Amino acid sequence: MASDPDHGLRLAANARVRELAQRHAPLVPLGALREGFTHDGRRVSFGSFQRGIHRPKEMAGEAALTLTTAPKVPGKTPPYEDELDVESRAILYHYRAGSIDQPDNRALRAACLEQVPLIYFHGIARGQYMVVQPVFVTADDPAARTVLLEVGLPVTDLAGGGLVSPPDVRAYALRETRVRLHQQRFRRDVLRAYRHRCAVCTLREQALVQAAHIEEDVGETGIAAVINGIALCAIHHLAYDRNLMGINPEGVVHIARRLRDERDGPMLREGLQGFHGASIVLPSRPADHPDPERLDRRFQVFRASAA
Repeated sequence: MASDPDHGLRLAANARVRELAQRHAPLVPLGALREGFTHDGRRVSFGSFQRGIHRPKEMAGEAALTLTTAPKVPGKTPPYEDELDVESRAILYHYRAGSIDQPDNRALRAACLEQVPLIYFHGIARGQYMVVQPVFVTADDPAARTVLLEVGLPVTDLAGGGLVSPPDVRAYALRETRVRLHQQRFRRDVLRAYRHRCAVCTLREQALVQAAHIEEDVGETGIAAVINGIALCAIHHLAYDRNLMGINPEGVVHIARRLRDERDGPMLREGLQGFHGASIVLPSRPADHPDPERLDRRFQVFRASAA
Protein backbone atom coordinates (compact mmCIF):
# COMPACT_ATOMS: atom_id res chain seq x y z
CA MET A 1 0.00 0.00 0.00
CA ALA A 2 1.35 3.42 -0.97
CA SER A 3 1.79 6.00 1.80
CA ASP A 4 -1.61 7.48 2.61
CA PRO A 5 -1.51 11.29 2.93
CA ASP A 6 -4.72 11.12 4.96
CA HIS A 7 -3.63 8.48 7.45
CA GLY A 8 -3.85 10.82 10.46
CA LEU A 9 -7.29 12.02 9.42
CA ARG A 10 -8.51 8.43 9.02
CA LEU A 11 -7.23 7.53 12.48
CA ALA A 12 -9.09 10.52 13.97
CA ALA A 13 -12.30 9.58 12.14
CA ASN A 14 -12.10 5.95 13.26
CA ALA A 15 -11.39 6.94 16.86
CA ARG A 16 -14.43 9.21 16.88
CA VAL A 17 -16.89 6.66 15.45
CA ARG A 18 -15.54 4.01 17.82
CA GLU A 19 -16.29 6.37 20.71
CA LEU A 20 -19.80 7.06 19.37
CA ALA A 21 -20.49 3.35 18.83
CA GLN A 22 -19.52 2.59 22.43
CA ARG A 23 -21.56 5.48 23.81
CA HIS A 24 -24.71 4.85 21.79
CA ALA A 25 -24.58 1.05 21.40
CA PRO A 26 -26.05 -0.76 19.61
CA LEU A 27 -26.94 1.96 17.05
CA VAL A 28 -25.54 5.45 16.59
CA PRO A 29 -28.11 8.21 16.00
CA LEU A 30 -27.76 10.29 12.87
CA GLY A 31 -27.60 13.49 14.93
CA ALA A 32 -24.38 12.33 16.61
CA LEU A 33 -22.82 11.35 13.28
CA ARG A 34 -23.71 14.70 11.72
CA GLU A 35 -21.45 16.42 14.26
CA GLY A 36 -18.45 14.94 12.43
CA PHE A 37 -15.02 14.88 14.05
CA THR A 38 -12.04 17.16 14.62
CA HIS A 39 -8.66 16.82 12.93
CA ASP A 40 -5.87 19.40 13.05
CA GLY A 41 -8.25 21.90 14.59
CA ARG A 42 -10.81 21.57 11.77
CA ARG A 43 -14.23 20.00 11.82
CA VAL A 44 -14.53 17.24 9.22
CA SER A 45 -17.82 15.70 8.08
CA PHE A 46 -18.65 12.00 8.01
CA GLY A 47 -20.89 12.70 5.02
CA SER A 48 -24.33 13.98 4.13
CA PHE A 49 -25.88 10.50 4.58
CA GLN A 50 -27.88 11.26 1.44
CA ARG A 51 -24.98 10.08 -0.75
CA GLY A 52 -23.44 6.71 -0.13
CA ILE A 53 -19.78 7.54 -0.83
CA HIS A 54 -18.05 10.42 0.94
CA ARG A 55 -14.63 11.99 0.51
CA PRO A 56 -14.28 15.18 2.64
CA LYS A 57 -12.79 18.25 1.02
CA GLU A 58 -10.13 18.29 3.75
CA MET A 59 -8.55 15.11 2.36
CA ALA A 60 -5.42 15.27 0.22
CA GLY A 61 -5.74 11.83 -1.36
CA GLU A 62 -8.33 10.57 -3.86
CA ALA A 63 -9.87 7.75 -1.81
CA ALA A 64 -13.16 7.97 0.08
CA LEU A 65 -13.42 8.12 3.87
CA THR A 66 -16.89 6.70 4.53
CA LEU A 67 -19.53 4.56 2.84
CA THR A 68 -23.21 4.53 3.75
CA THR A 69 -26.15 2.25 3.10
CA ALA A 70 -29.39 4.10 3.77
CA PRO A 71 -32.03 2.46 5.98
CA LYS A 72 -34.91 0.81 4.17
CA VAL A 73 -38.11 2.80 3.89
CA PRO A 74 -41.17 0.65 4.71
CA GLY A 75 -43.17 -0.12 1.58
CA LYS A 76 -40.46 1.20 -0.74
CA THR A 77 -38.03 -0.97 -2.67
CA PRO A 78 -34.45 0.37 -2.50
CA PRO A 79 -32.69 0.99 -5.84
CA TYR A 80 -30.09 -1.62 -4.90
CA GLU A 81 -29.14 -3.79 -1.96
CA ASP A 82 -25.82 -3.67 -0.14
CA GLU A 83 -25.54 -7.04 1.55
CA LEU A 84 -23.11 -9.49 3.08
CA ASP A 85 -21.86 -11.91 0.44
CA VAL A 86 -21.39 -15.25 2.20
CA GLU A 87 -19.45 -16.92 -0.61
CA SER A 88 -16.86 -14.17 -0.94
CA ARG A 89 -16.89 -13.49 2.82
CA ALA A 90 -17.33 -9.79 2.15
CA ILE A 91 -19.92 -7.02 1.95
CA LEU A 92 -21.29 -6.33 -1.51
CA TYR A 93 -21.46 -2.57 -2.07
CA HIS A 94 -22.76 -0.70 -5.12
CA TYR A 95 -21.42 2.21 -7.11
CA ARG A 96 -23.36 5.42 -6.97
CA ALA A 97 -26.03 5.66 -9.70
CA GLY A 98 -25.14 7.67 -12.79
CA SER A 99 -21.82 8.03 -14.52
CA ILE A 100 -19.25 5.46 -13.53
CA ASP A 101 -16.67 8.25 -13.65
CA GLN A 102 -18.38 10.70 -11.32
CA PRO A 103 -16.25 11.84 -8.31
CA ASP A 104 -17.95 9.56 -5.77
CA ASN A 105 -17.30 6.44 -7.85
CA ARG A 106 -13.71 7.52 -8.49
CA ALA A 107 -13.24 7.88 -4.73
CA LEU A 108 -14.59 4.35 -4.23
CA ARG A 109 -12.29 2.87 -6.85
CA ALA A 110 -9.32 4.81 -5.44
CA ALA A 111 -10.00 3.18 -2.07
CA CYS A 112 -9.56 -0.18 -3.77
CA LEU A 113 -6.35 0.82 -5.49
CA GLU A 114 -4.83 2.41 -2.38
CA GLN A 115 -6.17 -0.17 0.13
CA VAL A 116 -7.00 2.46 2.74
CA PRO A 117 -9.31 1.81 5.72
CA LEU A 118 -12.87 3.13 5.34
CA ILE A 119 -15.78 3.49 7.76
CA TYR A 120 -19.08 1.85 6.83
CA PHE A 121 -22.42 3.16 8.13
CA HIS A 122 -25.28 0.70 7.62
CA GLY A 123 -28.71 2.23 8.19
CA ILE A 124 -30.99 0.01 10.26
CA ALA A 125 -33.91 2.35 10.88
CA ARG A 126 -34.60 5.99 10.18
CA GLY A 127 -31.84 8.02 11.84
CA GLN A 128 -30.12 4.91 13.30
CA TYR A 129 -26.86 3.47 11.95
CA MET A 130 -24.71 0.47 12.72
CA VAL A 131 -21.00 1.28 12.45
CA VAL A 132 -18.59 -1.20 10.85
CA GLN A 133 -14.92 -0.23 10.97
CA PRO A 134 -12.51 -0.50 9.38
CA VAL A 135 -13.51 -1.92 6.02
CA PHE A 136 -11.34 -2.28 2.93
CA VAL A 137 -12.35 -2.41 -0.74
CA THR A 138 -10.69 -5.63 -1.85
CA ALA A 139 -12.36 -6.23 -5.23
CA ASP A 140 -13.78 -3.92 -7.88
CA ASP A 141 -16.17 -4.98 -10.64
CA PRO A 142 -16.93 -1.96 -12.85
CA ALA A 143 -19.11 -4.03 -15.19
CA ALA A 144 -21.42 -5.01 -12.32
CA ARG A 145 -20.92 -1.60 -10.68
CA THR A 146 -20.07 -3.26 -7.38
CA VAL A 147 -17.14 -3.64 -5.01
CA LEU A 148 -16.46 -6.05 -2.16
CA LEU A 149 -15.70 -4.77 1.33
CA GLU A 150 -13.77 -6.88 3.82
CA VAL A 151 -14.04 -6.15 7.52
CA GLY A 152 -10.69 -5.53 9.18
CA LEU A 153 -9.57 -5.26 12.79
CA PRO A 154 -9.65 -1.84 14.50
CA VAL A 155 -6.06 -2.05 15.77
CA THR A 156 -4.16 -4.37 13.44
CA ASP A 157 -5.51 -3.02 10.15
CA LEU A 158 -5.48 0.66 11.10
CA ALA A 159 -1.78 0.78 11.84
CA GLY A 160 -0.90 1.88 8.31
CA GLY A 161 0.08 -1.38 6.66
CA GLY A 162 -3.24 -2.04 4.97
CA LEU A 163 -5.29 -5.19 5.39
CA VAL A 164 -2.73 -7.35 7.21
CA SER A 165 -4.88 -9.41 9.59
CA PRO A 166 -5.15 -13.16 8.74
CA PRO A 167 -8.03 -14.21 6.43
CA ASP A 168 -9.60 -16.46 9.06
CA VAL A 169 -9.67 -13.59 11.57
CA ARG A 170 -11.30 -11.32 8.98
CA ALA A 171 -13.86 -14.03 8.23
CA TYR A 172 -14.70 -14.13 11.93
CA ALA A 173 -15.05 -10.33 11.98
CA LEU A 174 -17.49 -10.56 9.06
CA ARG A 175 -19.54 -13.24 10.85
CA GLU A 176 -19.74 -10.97 13.89
CA THR A 177 -20.88 -8.11 11.66
CA ARG A 178 -23.49 -10.36 10.10
CA VAL A 179 -24.84 -11.33 13.53
CA ARG A 180 -25.01 -7.69 14.61
CA LEU A 181 -26.81 -6.72 11.41
CA HIS A 182 -29.18 -9.66 11.78
CA GLN A 183 -29.98 -8.73 15.39
CA GLN A 184 -30.61 -5.09 14.62
CA ARG A 185 -32.94 -5.85 11.72
CA PHE A 186 -34.89 -8.27 13.91
CA ARG A 187 -35.16 -5.62 16.61
CA ARG A 188 -36.30 -2.98 14.12
CA ASP A 189 -39.00 -5.20 12.62
CA VAL A 190 -40.35 -6.49 15.93
CA LEU A 191 -40.50 -3.08 17.61
CA ARG A 192 -42.15 -1.58 14.56
CA ALA A 193 -44.81 -4.32 14.58
CA TYR A 194 -45.54 -3.76 18.28
CA ARG A 195 -45.48 0.03 17.87
CA HIS A 196 -42.44 0.27 20.17
CA ARG A 197 -44.32 -0.80 23.29
CA CYS A 198 -44.03 -3.80 25.61
CA ALA A 199 -46.60 -6.47 24.74
CA VAL A 200 -47.13 -7.19 28.46
CA CYS A 201 -47.17 -3.80 30.24
CA THR A 202 -47.39 -1.45 27.18
CA LEU A 203 -44.35 0.56 28.33
CA ARG A 204 -43.28 2.87 25.48
CA GLU A 205 -39.90 4.11 26.74
CA GLN A 206 -37.73 3.38 23.70
CA ALA A 207 -34.57 2.81 25.72
CA LEU A 208 -36.28 0.07 27.75
CA VAL A 209 -38.25 -1.84 25.09
CA GLN A 210 -36.46 -4.75 23.44
CA ALA A 211 -37.10 -7.46 20.85
CA ALA A 212 -37.31 -10.87 22.52
CA HIS A 213 -36.98 -14.13 20.61
CA ILE A 214 -39.62 -16.76 21.26
CA GLU A 215 -37.18 -19.43 20.10
CA GLU A 216 -33.53 -18.54 19.68
CA ASP A 217 -32.69 -18.14 16.00
CA VAL A 218 -29.61 -20.33 16.37
CA GLY A 219 -31.92 -23.32 16.85
CA GLU A 220 -33.51 -25.42 14.13
CA THR A 221 -36.92 -23.72 14.43
CA GLY A 222 -35.69 -20.26 15.34
CA ILE A 223 -35.88 -17.55 12.70
CA ALA A 224 -35.20 -13.83 12.62
CA ALA A 225 -38.77 -12.89 11.75
CA VAL A 226 -41.48 -10.94 13.54
CA ILE A 227 -43.55 -14.09 14.11
CA ASN A 228 -40.68 -15.41 16.24
CA GLY A 229 -40.45 -12.26 18.32
CA ILE A 230 -42.29 -10.24 20.95
CA ALA A 231 -41.59 -6.67 22.07
CA LEU A 232 -40.91 -6.71 25.81
CA CYS A 233 -39.58 -4.18 28.28
CA ALA A 234 -36.26 -5.02 29.93
CA ILE A 235 -37.78 -6.59 33.05
CA HIS A 236 -40.28 -8.74 31.14
CA HIS A 237 -37.66 -9.71 28.56
CA LEU A 238 -35.33 -10.92 31.30
CA ALA A 239 -38.17 -12.76 33.06
CA TYR A 240 -39.13 -14.43 29.76
CA ASP A 241 -35.56 -15.46 28.99
CA ARG A 242 -35.10 -16.89 32.50
CA ASN A 243 -38.42 -18.78 32.35
CA LEU A 244 -39.84 -16.76 35.21
CA MET A 245 -42.58 -15.65 32.85
CA GLY A 246 -44.24 -17.66 30.09
CA ILE A 247 -46.69 -16.80 27.31
CA ASN A 248 -49.01 -19.55 26.13
CA PRO A 249 -50.18 -20.05 22.52
CA GLU A 250 -53.28 -17.91 23.20
CA GLY A 251 -51.06 -15.03 24.30
CA VAL A 252 -51.85 -15.31 28.01
CA VAL A 253 -49.10 -14.36 30.46
CA HIS A 254 -48.08 -16.83 33.18
CA ILE A 255 -45.80 -15.89 36.06
CA ALA A 256 -43.83 -18.69 37.72
CA ARG A 257 -45.49 -19.90 40.92
CA ARG A 258 -42.48 -19.20 43.08
CA LEU A 259 -42.68 -15.53 42.09
CA ARG A 260 -46.44 -15.44 42.59
CA ASP A 261 -46.00 -16.82 46.12
CA GLU A 262 -43.18 -14.45 47.02
CA ARG A 263 -43.77 -11.30 49.05
CA ASP A 264 -41.68 -8.31 48.13
CA GLY A 265 -42.06 -4.68 47.12
CA PRO A 266 -44.26 -3.00 44.49
CA MET A 267 -41.98 -3.95 41.56
CA LEU A 268 -42.67 -7.65 42.03
CA ARG A 269 -46.33 -7.12 42.87
CA GLU A 270 -47.17 -4.68 40.09
CA GLY A 271 -44.45 -5.45 37.58
CA LEU A 272 -44.80 -9.23 37.45
CA GLN A 273 -47.42 -10.78 39.73
CA GLY A 274 -50.09 -8.36 38.54
CA PHE A 275 -49.80 -9.55 34.94
CA HIS A 276 -50.43 -13.23 35.68
CA GLY A 277 -53.43 -14.25 33.54
CA ALA A 278 -53.38 -11.08 31.41
CA SER A 279 -53.24 -11.19 27.60
CA ILE A 280 -50.40 -9.63 25.63
CA VAL A 281 -51.09 -6.74 23.28
CA LEU A 282 -50.75 -8.06 19.73
CA PRO A 283 -49.55 -6.25 16.60
CA SER A 284 -52.30 -4.70 14.48
CA ARG A 285 -51.37 -6.87 11.48
CA PRO A 286 -52.35 -10.55 11.89
CA ALA A 287 -49.32 -11.50 9.79
CA ASP A 288 -47.10 -10.11 12.58
CA HIS A 289 -48.75 -12.06 15.41
CA PRO A 290 -46.44 -14.49 17.25
CA ASP A 291 -46.53 -18.01 15.84
CA PRO A 292 -48.71 -20.16 18.16
CA GLU A 293 -46.62 -23.27 17.55
CA ARG A 294 -43.44 -21.51 18.60
CA LEU A 295 -45.21 -20.00 21.58
CA ASP A 296 -46.39 -23.47 22.59
CA ARG A 297 -42.94 -25.05 22.34
CA ARG A 298 -41.44 -22.23 24.38
CA PHE A 299 -44.32 -22.37 26.88
CA GLN A 300 -43.63 -26.07 27.50
CA VAL A 301 -40.06 -25.14 28.39
CA PHE A 302 -41.42 -22.54 30.84
CA ARG A 303 -43.79 -25.06 32.40
CA ALA A 304 -41.03 -27.64 32.86
CA SER A 305 -38.74 -25.02 34.38
CA ALA A 306 -41.42 -23.54 36.65
CA ALA A 307 -42.66 -26.92 37.89
